[in-house]
Amino acid sequence: MSANLFRKYIDAIPKPVMMKLFNLWRPYRGAGIRLTKVSDDQLYIRVEMPLTWYNKNYVGTQFGGSLYAMTDPFYMFQLLQALGKDYIVWDKAASIDFKRPGRGLVYAEFQWTQGEISDVKSKADELGKYVFDKPVEIKDLEGNVIAEVIKTLYVRRKDAKRPT
Repeated sequence: MSANLFRKYIDAIPKPVMMKLFNLWRPYRGAGIRLTKVSDDQLYIRVEMPLTWYNKNYVGTQFGGSLYAMTDPFYMFQLLQALGKDYIVWDKAASIDFKRPGRGLVYAEFQWTQGEISDVKSKADELGKYVFDKPVEIKDLEGNVIAEVIKTLYVRRKDAKRPT
């Protein structure tokens, strides 16, 4: 899947096809990560990952790299879609805090409100660039937090002067 083609035609791709394309992407398929829900406005995404022999670590729990991979690049993707073609969005940094072992199916939910999108847009317009943190929790089916990931996102208008 070509990322440039995917981004160019994302608005024309029906949601079930878009989910299938994400699920076929090798890094996700290889770890067993699957998109299971996407809202029509793409401001809500849920991904899941079962514990399998190919994402199990030495002690029999979810491999930390696979847990992190569950969170990449959904916030960036959602912002790119919500802000439109006039903005540049990058995942700038991330940190992960492992809380407890993942011993079965785990999931992460990525959600934005229209108010958050408006806030990001206005701050990027006002400041020239806007760098901020947004957390996401990875949970098991009982609702226990397995890990917390802090994503640092960078947003700026394409026509804004590049910061020095």
